This record gives sequence, structure tokens and C-alpha cells, in this order.
Amino acid sequence: MKYLLKIIFIFLIFLNTKTYSNTSSDKLYEKIDLFGEVLEKIKQEYVDEIDQADVMDSAINGVLQSLDPYSAYMSPDLFKSMQTESRGEFGGLGIEIGMEAGVVKVIAPISDTPAEKAGIKAGDYIVRINKEQVQGKTLMEAVKLMRGPVGSSIELTVRRKGEKKSLTFNIQRQIIEVKSVKSKILGINKNIGYIKLKSFNENSDKQFIEKIRNYEKKKLIGYIIDLRNNPGGLLNQAVAITDFFLEEGEIVSTKGRRISETRKFFARSGDGIQGKPIIVLINNGSASASEIFAGALKDHKRAIILGENSYGKGSVQSIIPLKNGGGIRLTISKYYLPSGKSISEVGVSPDILVKEQNQFEFDTDNDNQLNYAIKLFQS
Repeated sequence: MKYLLKIIFIFLIFLNTKTYSNTSSDKLYEKIDLFGEVLEKIKQEYVDEIDQADVMDSAINGVLQSLDPYSAYMSPDLFKSMQTESRGEFGGLGIEIGMEAGVVKVIAPISDTPAEKAGIKAGDYIVRINKEQVQGKTLMEAVKLMRGPVGSSIELTVRRKGEKKSLTFNIQRQIIEVKSVKSKILGINKNIGYIKLKSFNENSDKQFIEKIRNYEKKKLIGYIIDLRNNPGGLLNQAVAITDFFLEEGEIVSTKGRRISETRKFFARSGDGIQGKPIIVLINNGSASASEIFAGALKDHKRAIILGENSYGKGSVQSIIPLKNGGGIRLTISKYYLPSGKSISEVGVSPDILVKEQNQFEFDTDNDNQLNYAIKLFQS
């Protein structure tokens, strides 16, 4: 009886994600019976003996993964380790990953982390982790495989567009401390502020705005804001930093099934740099909060967006604890730009398309996108 109740519980979760009016109760019970029959056949006839608890975990995760690439189940151990990540310091490689067609895809390597230094790039597909095939595993299972003791090594095998053979990277795990902002003054006359925003974590707005205000004392002519390989972060941080540059108007809206998740965010009066020109650099590794910032400034014609199309992660995930000590990451709403356009799977397109060749931070000789932006200011 307990076993049957677990099966029904799984399907009730699934039922709540679909429109009930389109599914008769008869069909629901038929599916429950079918699921029970399949589990029984696996138990009796599968070549290896299985742990039914693990199968049920996989079933739960399968329901969540069928919704979108970002929803997933976390076991108690994984949930506990993931909580350390939200505090801005965690052990790992320094990459943001997602799922695409059942394959683990790199959204972006975090700047100044082992993954970036080893050569992992946005858009890479991870096919093996320490010789173990990744395809068929859930996103959370892949994350778990990549975690390990600080100082230990891991081998990642990736497929990259434009490369005929797979690439292998040996990376040493480290404590990842996410420092949001790096900056420098560029240009022939040293009058262009360059700020690289690496993520939108808990204190990004304070670091970013403080840096801008210090630069404003130097009477710069404008700013280049680099969001390349910025995987995003907290919505409130994206709103606060975008607000700093806008006099008025909508920044972003979120729409979900619950009224509490359907909101609009507006800029308060006052442009922190009094209308000075802004160029925002984006690439395929710019996701989520980065896309809110770039998209809002583009829609308000407050900045020129330069680079390549962004990633297209326009959804909000909530971490929901479960009674067993685990949790689920569940998509609860989607982002919409001031124009009303969704970011999901579309991203933000640049005003000026400049293909990325080699990105070396602060090195204008080898960074063609940054060099192009500087020339726009100096022309």
C-alpha cells in the first residue's frame, strides 16, 4: 500500500503541472496503473537488482526535468551542498550549467575560476566527467559528479561547435569566491570606464554603484559594461543596477501562475551618470539577470548592446525545501522585457554584432569586442 501511495504521489505532482481540464480522470488512473506495471516489470525482470528508492527519486526528477531544463530534484545531501553556493563561496569548478536536449551545456564559466582558466567556454557540451558518460543523467547528477574535495582534480570531456574532436580538460577543484566587479579606465585619453560585472549576487549592486560613483569624480566620457559570461543571479540585483541608469520606465516584469509571482519593476527617478553613453558587451554566456539588464537598457535606448546574442534564460526558479531534507528547484515565473518580449530561448540580440575571437580581460589588443567598443567612443 505504501508503495502504491508513492506512485500516486508522483503522478499527482505531474498532474498539477498540466491543465486538468484536458485530462480525464479515467486517463489519469490508466497512467497510474501503467506506471505501476512498468515498475513491477523493472523489479522482476531488469538485468540488475535495483534500489526502488533510487528509482522513485529518478521518477520525481523525470517529472521536473520534463517541464523545462532548469527544474530539478535535489537529494538531501545535494540540497545541503547547494545551499553553500547561494552564499557566494563554494567548492567546485566555477561553471554555470543547464540542460539542452538531454545534454549538459555550459551556460558560462565564472570569471577567474578554475574552469575559465582551463579553457572551458560558454556553449560547450559536457559529454564525460572522469570518463563517465553524462548523457542520460540529470542536471543535479552532473553537478554532484563535478563536486569534490578542494584540491582534487577532475577530467571533463567536452564537445565544442567548430571542433571535430572532443576536448579534454583537467581541472583542479577550488573554493569559488564570487567577486562581482572588476574595473579599469581605458582609452587613449584614459577617459572610458570599463566595468566587468561577473555575476548578480548578494552585494553586486553596492560594489558596482560604488565603483561608478568613484569613476564619476574623474569626469569620464562614458562606460563599457561587460556582461560576457555573466550567468546571472538575483533578480533584485538586476533591477537595482538597471535602475541606476534609467530616469524612468519599466525595467522588467515577471509572469507566473500565482498572483504573487506576477509583478512589474520600475525605475526610480534619477540617472546615476546623467545620460553619459553606455556600451554593454554580451555573448552567449550572458544569461538571466544579465539579459534583464541588457534588454531593459536596449528597450529604453539607453545603451548600445554590442557582441553576440545572449543565452536566453528568461525564467525564475524557486528553491523549495522538502520534508525529507531535500528540495526542488522549480520554475515559477518568466521574465519579460519592457517591450513585452520574453527572453526565454530567444535571448537579447545585440545592436552591433561583433563575433568573439579571443577574450582576454582588459587586453584590447586581443579582445576584438572590447576594442570595437573603445573605437566607438573615440570615433
